[in-house]
Amino acid sequence: MLHWALLFLIVAIVAGVFGFGGIASASAGIAQILFVIFMVLFIVAALARALFGRAP
Repeated sequence: MLHWALLFLIVAIVAGVFGFGGIASASAGIAQILFVIFMVLFIVAALARALFGRAP
């Protein structure tokens, strides 16, 4: 999912450079949403691993 967020961020930057404002803002918004979802899932997975993971 982080890969998709970075891909949309690159699309937003390229679209912004070439002057496509609507596409750039839409891609940036999608990248932000995907990044937040990725971070939430990462934190949930890290907490689950810490609480319910195997002992070393």
